[in-house]
Amino acid sequence: MIYKIRVILDTKDNVFRDIEIRDKQTLFTLYKGIMSAFSLQGEELASFYLSDQEWSQGKEIPLESMDETNEDETMADFHIHEVLPEVGARLLFVYDYMDMWAFYVEVISIEDKKAVLNYPLTVYRFGAMPLKAPKRNMEIINLDEDELMDDEEEGDSSFDDLDIDSDMDIDDF
Repeated sequence: MIYKIRVILDTKDNVFRDIEIRDKQTLFTLYKGIMSAFSLQGEELASFYLSDQEWSQGKEIPLESMDETNEDETMADFHIHEVLPEVGARLLFVYDYMDMWAFYVEVISIEDKKAVLNYPLTVYRFGAMPLKAPKRNMEIINLDEDELMDDEEEGDSSFDDLDIDSDMDIDDF
């Protein structure tokens, strides 16, 4: 069986690639296909995450085991047909935990055809890959100036009012 998988970069612009891969190949092979299709260096850590129809992040399947015994399951331990059993099955893919390249991965077709090429194979490209990872919208908590800490509301002293050094004798050091 040949799976056609659409991999969409999480960005404002439409950037995606369609990759064909055999059902008995591993997630590690899909990882290599994504690296090639999006011209990523492949020198950073990465993980797939099981996902549902709402793109919720589930179990992590890392590139490498972070366990000292190397007994954790990695991408090389899972075949495509095991984690993507049907059309519409989804994964999330994160590459480079510092820059956080995020991708949506979805099976768009499964065909019973003879493999004639070396897979994975990028069969369709749409959109230009940005030079830098798209910025993530992170929620930042801002405290308004009129919000006070509980101690300040009650009139207790703050750290600025404390004379911490008064009990210390410099000669003791």
